Parts: sequence; C-alpha cells; structure tokens
Amino acid sequence: MSALFNQQKKSFFGRMQERIEEVLLQRPRPDEDMLEELEEILVTSDIGLETTMAVISELRSAIRSDRITDADQVKEEIRKITATMLDKGSRHFMTDRYPLIVMVIGVNGSGKTTSIAKLARRYLDQGKTVLLVAADTFRAAAAQQLCVWGERLSVPVIRHKEGADPSAVLYDGIAAAKARGIDVVICDTAGRLQTKKNLMAELSKMYRVVDREFSEAARETLLVLDANTGKNAISQTREFHDIAGLTGIILTKMDGTAKGGIVVTIADAFDLPVKFIGTGEHLEDLEPFDPETFANSIFKG
Repeated sequence: MSALFNQQKKSFFGRMQERIEEVLLQRPRPDEDMLEELEEILVTSDIGLETTMAVISELRSAIRSDRITDADQVKEEIRKITATMLDKGSRHFMTDRYPLIVMVIGVNGSGKTTSIAKLARRYLDQGKTVLLVAADTFRAAAAQQLCVWGERLSVPVIRHKEGADPSAVLYDGIAAAKARGIDVVICDTAGRLQTKKNLMAELSKMYRVVDREFSEAARETLLVLDANTGKNAISQTREFHDIAGLTGIILTKMDGTAKGGIVVTIADAFDLPVKFIGTGEHLEDLEPFDPETFANSIFKG
C-alpha cells in the first residue's frame, strides 16, 4: 500500500491502538481480565462479536500453552491472527483474464460511481481498453455522473434514459464491447437499498444476461462498502453476496474517520477478499489491499 495509506492509518486506528496499549501497560502478564478488556476494545472497533470471539479464543489457547508470556507477545499474536483472517490468497487480486466484465454493486452514497472511475483508471494505466455501462438507472443523475467520468477518462459509456431496464442497458453494453473488442467492461448497478426484493430480482436478471450474452468473459463482482457504515456493512454484504456471488470488496472513504475493523469481520464471516481500499477523492486514490500491511496498521501503529 502507498505512503498515503501509511500516513492516514494513525487516524483510522489510533484510538484502538491507544486503548490496547493502555491495557497491555496495566497488565504486563496476560490473564483473563486482559482478555476481557481486549474483547471489549475489538467489539467497539467494529470487529464483530463472532470474529472477536474467534480472535480471543485463539489468543487464549496461545496463552494457556505458554507460547505467550508477556504483553508484547499478546499484541503480536492478535496481529498474526487478524492477518490470517484477512488473507484470502490469490483471490485478493483481480483476474488477469480478458475480456473481463466487472459488475460493481453498492448502495447509494457508498462511493460506487467514483470507485468505478478509479478502477477504470487502473485498467487504462495497464494499457487495457475500457467501456462503462450505466445500468444504475433508477438513481437520479447516476448515468450522468458516470458519463462525466467517462469524458474525463476518454472512455465510452453506454447509457439509456433514467428508469430504463438495467438489463437492457447491460445487453447493449455487452454488444458494444464485443463489437469494439473491449478488454474490460465495468457495469454500474444496484444503487438502491439492498433489502428491496425487486432489486434482488433485477440483479438476478442482469446476471442471466451476462451468462447468455458474454459467457466467454471472465467475471468479477465487487461490492462497494463505505467504511463508516460500520456494522450495517455486514447486512449489505450478506444480502448482495446471496444474490450476486461476490468475488470481492472495495472499501471506500478510508480517509480519516473510519474505524476500519469491519474489514476483518467481513473477510472472516463471508470468506471474501477485500481487493481495494479507497483513500481519497482523486482517481489515483484506490489502493490494492494487502492483508499483512492492514493488520500491521491496526496493531503495530
């Protein structure tokens, strides 16, 4: 991850680091009271209860086996456990097969459209041709926003009028991509609340279009999550993963206020890799996720 992420990590995780340090200073020898206090810190830092309990259980086992005997070892053990939970191996990386269609999903306000532009920029920098599909047709001005990004990036955008059938837009986008020999198609979709049944049906229909019209393409399905939504991100991930078969997460707005612990919970609970972290508003502010670096940022300071 870049120097930008490293500069910002203190504001992301500083308070949690401080609280952990306070506990370790007060209790230089690990015991049950220490574990209870660490448990509270992790839960209140948006690391979910079940994930926290798994961390504490592994930590307790290490203490009972006398593998951990002092406070510094406790912190390092938490870091190792967390890094393991975050590490999804090669699934952290985007596929290198082309043509590729990237379906980008997320609720309104998550930073989805900006993330699409950043992702397009990354592929352009790699020398790939890119086409954008404005299939989030029910959010006012969504297609227009994507067109603005398309103009800035000199990337074509396929759009219909507001309220059009998203599957029809996707159909035309796939046809255009095949006719032009495009490497990467990025489709903007699902801008409404994830709990709406009609939205789930809409997504299912779009995936049938991809299966029928673009079966030769590799596929990534990315959910854009706002890091500041905390535990609401869990319900969003569950709903979208059930219907769309997510391949990864883009975590946005990691620019100074997010607690960030929700990343660990999502990776652990859903066995999903976080692929990118958005660290700002500029096109270059999309960092490939590295689990070891992220764990170090939380627990080493």
